Amino acid sequence: MMVNDCIEIGLSYDVKALKRLSVLSWPRRRKYDCPSYYKTSAVSRAAGILAARSKSLRRGQPTKNPYSLKPQITAYQGFKIRDGALRIPVGKRSFQYVPLTSHTVSVLSDHAVTVRSFTLTPTSLSLCISKEVHEVECTETIGVDRNLRNLTIGNGSRVVQYDLSDTVRIAEKTVEIIGSFKRNDYRIRKKIASKYGLRRRNRTQHLLHKQTRRIVAEALERKQAIVFENIEGIRRLHRRGNGQGPTYRGRMNGWSFSEAQRQLEYKARWVGLPVIRLSRRETRGTSVTCPQCGERLQEDKRIKRKLWCGECRLMMDRDVVAAVNLSRRGRLRFDRSRAQNGLEGGAVEAVKWNPTPTVILRVDASKSIQETQS
Repeated sequence: MMVNDCIEIGLSYDVKALKRLSVLSWPRRRKYDCPSYYKTSAVSRAAGILAARSKSLRRGQPTKNPYSLKPQITAYQGFKIRDGALRIPVGKRSFQYVPLTSHTVSVLSDHAVTVRSFTLTPTSLSLCISKEVHEVECTETIGVDRNLRNLTIGNGSRVVQYDLSDTVRIAEKTVEIIGSFKRNDYRIRKKIASKYGLRRRNRTQHLLHKQTRRIVAEALERKQAIVFENIEGIRRLHRRGNGQGPTYRGRMNGWSFSEAQRQLEYKARWVGLPVIRLSRRETRGTSVTCPQCGERLQEDKRIKRKLWCGECRLMMDRDVVAAVNLSRRGRLRFDRSRAQNGLEGGAVEAVKWNPTPTVILRVDASKSIQETQS
């Protein structure tokens, strides 16, 4: 109710700033009989909702006036973790206790972990935690080439391909099930379809979790920084009218490329591995440039996803080529960043098109794993 009051005041006064909204909404919020930190969290959440609405309007997306329907409690003060339970104050020196799972208790048992806030709904409890980590001194880099059916990780000495074909099978099966619905009631079809969509998302995330967990563990063991390419806007390549069939477009638009990167990034930061994001200009031609001689590779239409180098007279996998080139370009950026920060002495080769960036600091593979060493 406090969130909706703050949203109403923000819409009526056209307020987007948190401080201004807090001042205008205080006379109404002070009437609620609850601890003060819940009032502060309510105006913060309302400001976030109004900011999201303003962003949608700037992009030209039609939006309705927001209204919070789901009851929830959010606070970043006044709570404590005691004896495997979350103690939540409810006012007048009264508390409610929410038991925590054994996995949550084991994570919170680490002294470096701090609980910043919690969000409680009728069906779930979310804890926002942070951890202070030290940057791992890396000796090399590995490139991450994301594809529809695999994740290719490696550098010039070792390349590993992690199979993700099960995610494609899950997506195709879900589309097939939803397409078989015959019920005339649109509301019921939508409700059941959303249930299958949630099931698909959870299964896909779990498969990606197993792969990314092993990738980060091996990178930490070998002290390797992780390099990502920028593939934003790839959805535009698979729109209607591009000469592609609906089945192919649906398969490519259901590709979870951003989820794989999200999981790899937060797991790498959690253990202190550096993460390097290359720009589009820096990753141009990584899939078609020979990692040995630098010549442009030619496609061999007889063998799928294989490229031929006329200079080296070698046949190479397209995904392996991309991973090796990404690792080398990421290594150049990583070395330049360390030299700028004074972590390494000596001169570094200047590259005109490669600006000096800031290095960002901060699961099991399936049975089908292909490993390449050179």
